[in-house]
Amino acid sequence: MSDLIYGINPVREALHGGSRSPLELMVVRESRNARLEELITLARSCTLKVTFSERRQLDQLAGHAHHQGVLLRVTAFAYRDFDDLLSAWRASGQRAFFLLLDGITDPHNFGAILRSAEIAGCSGVVVAKDRSCPVTPVVEKTAAGALAHLPLCQVTNLARTVEELKKHAIWCYGLAGEDTAEEIYKTDLRGHIAIVVGSEGSGLRPNIRNHCDGLLAIPMKGSLSSLNASVAAGIALFEVVRQNDHA
Repeated sequence: MSDLIYGINPVREALHGGSRSPLELMVVRESRNARLEELITLARSCTLKVTFSERRQLDQLAGHAHHQGVLLRVTAFAYRDFDDLLSAWRASGQRAFFLLLDGITDPHNFGAILRSAEIAGCSGVVVAKDRSCPVTPVVEKTAAGALAHLPLCQVTNLARTVEELKKHAIWCYGLAGEDTAEEIYKTDLRGHIAIVVGSEGSGLRPNIRNHCDGLLAIPMKGSLSSLNASVAAGIALFEVVRQNDHA
């Protein structure tokens, strides 16, 4: 089985190496720009097959016209094993910084969160198997190449995963909006940390909340009661970065 990645940045990152092997680069035949020519040169340097197609053919393969004139066929996405994720973190000698997603189903949100997690330097991202968006071309495009560098793990029981992280002295904090949650900017987030983000609509499930060491709230001043899940995740991730950079 194989998948398609589209868009100049995601394709470039995939060609530079990652968890999936490139199989074929497909480029628009007409009106190629310098960035597309760069991808062709890179693919040929890796002895990768390059084919040229009419734009309408690429539109049909991608299912839309927003592919920027390039598609990359790659091996099917393989999630990392959770034990391997922990082993890689321990071997790195770095502080733990994990992101857990409880029910993110929108591919644009999922991709945006993965992009933020990679830029923030997360050790890895863990998603629940039964309530999560799969890795699709839309996710890959929105993530802008993050999955070429960021370990992504899928587990059947997210609550059990939280407990396993806590056994390794990793503090697990869930993002929540209620008044009983502690303001994120007043919470000590230095050291080994995992942030848990809930679904776009209902947030964290009660069972996941109960397993977290604490709940964090992002203060809001306007009339709306909640943030987009990817925005909230980004704010939380970079508050962890800020605190640890100034520790």
